[in-house]
Amino acid sequence: MTTLTWQHTSSRMSQFLALTKPRVVSLIVFCAVIGMFLAVPFGVLDLRFAANALAATLGIALVAGAAAAINCLVEQKIDALMARTRGRPLPRGELTPLQTLVFALAVGGSGLALLYFKVNELTMWLTLATFVGYAIVYTVILKPMTPQNIVIGGASGAMPPVLGWAAVTGDVPFQALLLFLIIFAWTPPHFWALALYRKLEYAKAGVPMLPVTHGDKFTRLHVLFYTVVLFAVTMLPYATHMSGLIYVAAAIVLGGVFLYYAIKIYCDYSDRLAQTTFRFSILYLTLLFAALLLDHYFPF
Repeated sequence: MTTLTWQHTSSRMSQFLALTKPRVVSLIVFCAVIGMFLAVPFGVLDLRFAANALAATLGIALVAGAAAAINCLVEQKIDALMARTRGRPLPRGELTPLQTLVFALAVGGSGLALLYFKVNELTMWLTLATFVGYAIVYTVILKPMTPQNIVIGGASGAMPPVLGWAAVTGDVPFQALLLFLIIFAWTPPHFWALALYRKLEYAKAGVPMLPVTHGDKFTRLHVLFYTVVLFAVTMLPYATHMSGLIYVAAAIVLGGVFLYYAIKIYCDYSDRLAQTTFRFSILYLTLLFAALLLDHYFPF
C-alpha cells in the first residue's frame, strides 16, 4: 500500500470514527462498564466474567456508535448551521448520507448480533430499544418538536448502566434502575448548560431548545431545579444500602459543587460560567460513578 493510499484510508477511517461521536460513546461505555462491575461481588470477577463483560462492552459501544451516526445523518443540515458541529463529516461533504446509513446499519447490526450471541437476549433487546429511543424517538421526533426533548429523550441516555447490569446478570433489579435515575436527572442540567451558551446557534438552526423557546431566566431556573433533584436522587443508593460512606461523601461533595454552579448560573449568569458548568457536569458523572465502584469493592 502506497503512502498516499494509506493516508486516504486513514482519513476515511477517521471520518467514519467521527460519525460515532467517540467522546460521547466513551462516557456511555464507561457508565455501562460501571454497571457491570456493580452488579457482581468481587469474588465473581473471573475469566468468565471478563469474557462476558468484554463482549458486552464492545456490543454496547458499537450500537451506541451506530446511534450517533444516525443522529449525524438526520441532523446534517442542523449541524451545518452550528459552530460546534459544522466540522462533522456530513456537513463538510466528506461522507455521503448513503455511506453513513450503510455504516450505521453495519456497525449497529454487528453490535446487536454480538450481544445476542455472546451476552444475552435481554441486553440485546434493551440495547435495541435504547438505539430506537435515541436515534428515532429523540433525534427524529422529540428534538425538533419540543423544548422538553432533553427531559423525555434523556431516558435513552440513562440506559447504559442498566445495559451493563443486564449483561452480566440477565436481570434489571432496582439498583440498576437507581443508576438509570441518576443519569436521567443529570441530563437536563448537563444539556441545558450547553444550550444556554449555544442559544443563538440553536435558534439559527430552528431547534426548540428551552432557552430558545422560554428564555434564559426560565432555563436557568430549570437548571437549578434539576440540579437539586439530582442531588436528592444521588442520595438514594446510600439510603437503600446499595452503597456506603465513600460514595455518599463523594456524592455530597460533587453535588455541592454542581449546586454551586447551578446557583451561580441562576443568580449571576455568563456564557463562560455555563461552559464551565457543562464541562464539570461530565467530570461530575464520571467521578460519581467511579465513587460507586470504589465503594462497592472497598466498603467503609
